[in-house]
Amino acid sequence: MAEFTLYLGNKTYSSWSLRGWLACKLAGIAFEEAVHDMASRDWPAWVRGISPSAKVPALRHVLPGGGDRLIWESLALGEYLAELRPDAGLWPRDAAARAHARAIASEMHAGFVDLRRAMWMNLRRRFPGKGRTPGALADIERITEIWREARAKFGAGGPFLFGARFNFADAMYAPVVTRFVTWSPELPADAKAYVAAVWDSPLLVEWRQAAEAEPWTNPKYETPGD
Repeated sequence: MAEFTLYLGNKTYSSWSLRGWLACKLAGIAFEEAVHDMASRDWPAWVRGISPSAKVPALRHVLPGGGDRLIWESLALGEYLAELRPDAGLWPRDAAARAHARAIASEMHAGFVDLRRAMWMNLRRRFPGKGRTPGALADIERITEIWREARAKFGAGGPFLFGARFNFADAMYAPVVTRFVTWSPELPADAKAYVAAVWDSPLLVEWRQAAEAEPWTNPKYETPGD
C-alpha cells in the first residue's frame, strides 16, 4: 500500500479535488490517485466508504510505524501537509504574509456560494456570457479585490498572490480561475493577468490534460443556465 493515497472526483468538474491535489503536489509527496466518477451509480457508496463527510478530496496517510490517518477536508489537508513538509512552501515564510494567506484561503473555503452555484467548474466547456447572476457578480468583485490586495502587499517579484511561488492560497483560488476561463465574466486587467498565470502554470496544465483525457461526462454540469 502506498504511503499516501488521494481520493478524488472527476478532474473535469471537482473543484475541491483540484485543491487537494494541488496541496499534495506542492508538498512534494509521492501519492497514488483514486479517481471516481461522481455521476456513477456507485459514487455515493464509494465516497461514503472513504470519507466521513461523504466528500472528496480525502488523503490517507499510512504511517511508517503502523496505522494510518485520514484527512478529508481541503483546508485541513493543506495544513496537514504544511506541517508534514514545512520546507515545501505551502504557506509564505513571512509571518504577515502567512497570516494573510490563511485568511484569504479560509474566506475562499467558507464563501462565494453564489459563484459556485452559477458558474460551476467544467474544464472542457466554455459558457461565455452565462451565469452572471447578481450574487455571482458580487462574489467576483470580492475575489478580484482579494487578489489585488494580496498582490499589492505581498506579490512583488512574481505573478502569483504572494510573488514568484505558487502556494496553497493560489491552490485555493485555482478552481475560481478555471471558472473564469469557462464562463468568461468581465474582469479587470490585473485579474486577467493572474488568471493567465495560474491557468498556464505547470501544475494546472497537468491537471487540465488529465481532465481532457477523462472518459466521463456529467450532464448536470454540461448545460449552462441563462
